[in-house]
Amino acid sequence: MNRSRLLVVSVLAAAVACSLPVQAETTYFDAQVLDATPIYRVIETPVPTRQCWEEEVVRSSSRHHYRSRTPGLLGAVIGGAIGGSLGHHNTSRNVGTVVGAILGGSIARDIQEANYEPGVRLETVERCETVNHYEQEEKLVGYDVLYRYNGEDFRVRMPNDPGATVRVRVNVEPVI
Repeated sequence: MNRSRLLVVSVLAAAVACSLPVQAETTYFDAQVLDATPIYRVIETPVPTRQCWEEEVVRSSSRHHYRSRTPGLLGAVIGGAIGGSLGHHNTSRNVGTVVGAILGGSIARDIQEANYEPGVRLETVERCETVNHYEQEEKLVGYDVLYRYNGEDFRVRMPNDPGATVRVRVNVEPVI
């Protein structure tokens, strides 16, 4: 019975030993860097620029221009008075008054038209727009690194220049 007990205990111990996970051993080494080549990318950046210029535009007046009849009437009265004073007889005075009134009214209307400013004028205005101008810039994005570890060459892209050596992690675990 001792033997059978010893056999059962041995089988159980072997089963427990086989079921335990195997631990890997991690170590770090410095590998020699053979080459580190910088990698650049061209990046375009939009730069908004404001461009302005002057233009002449036609503006119309929104207000109604009132044209008085007073200058014409006043011109007719003054012209009639002057024309009436020039005649010597009643008939010639009446004709002079009518002709003077017509000429005085016409002259007053012509003066008023010459002084009339239309509701349209030219005005200089500034116009602006935003235009994107693109600037190109080379930006360092990383390094392609060639290093040697244990007699073999390896390549890796790194964000920074590693210098003369690069730290490598080596995991060793037994094959079961």
